[in-house]
Order: sequence, then structure tokens, then C-alpha cells
Amino acid sequence: MAYRSFEDLEVWQRACRQCTTTYEIFEDCKKYSLKDQIERCSLSVPSNVAEGHERNSVPDFQRFLTIALGSNAEFQTQLYIARKLNLIDQPVFQNLINESKEISAMIRGLWKSIARTPTTENSKLKT
Repeated sequence: MAYRSFEDLEVWQRACRQCTTTYEIFEDCKKYSLKDQIERCSLSVPSNVAEGHERNSVPDFQRFLTIALGSNAEFQTQLYIARKLNLIDQPVFQNLINESKEISAMIRGLWKSIARTPTTENSKLKT
């Protein structure tokens, strides 16, 4: 896995796009509690990928990736609710849910990949 910073990680880049798209889609939503929560969990995904990476240890990175995965599952749940409330149409929902599922798979893959990363005696990441 050759990267220098979290900005180089495709999963972080895609999660950032997912977040900005979410903010744009829900900009005019009047269901304020749902709007706030879906924006917050979408923001949590790339934020936790970045924070975990910057902790510079394999166990910390894995823990923050697990948190990002949970936030992404929360995001998916809220998308289903938003769709049932007709706050988003089917094609928008389908695009967001598909992208979110791909991001989850990428987070799982990154988690497994860093588990195999050679580390120093104090579990520091080698990027």
C-alpha cells in the first residue's frame, strides 16, 4: 500500500465526495433533525479515516476505520429513511446507497490491508 497521507487514499477522497454530495442534496430539507444527522454521519466517514491515519499506529487506524464503517452504516440507514419519506427520489437514493456500500467495502479492505502492514516494535504505520 503506497501512500503518503490520508489525502492519497481513494476511500478518503470518495467519502469526501459522498459528504459534499449529501450536503448539496439535503440543503433545502425541512426535516431538520434528519438533515443534521445525515450530514453529520456523512462528515464522520472521511474525518475518521483521516484521524485514524494521523494517529500513526495500526491499532488506532483500525479503530478509527471501524468508527468510519459504523458512521457509513448509519448514513445508509438514514438514506433508507429519507427515501421512505420521499425526501430523495429513487435514482438519487440508488446512487448514494451504491456509493456508500462501495465505500464500506473499501474501508474493510483498508482495515485488512493495514493489519498486514509491517510495523515497528511500537505498532507505528509505515507509509
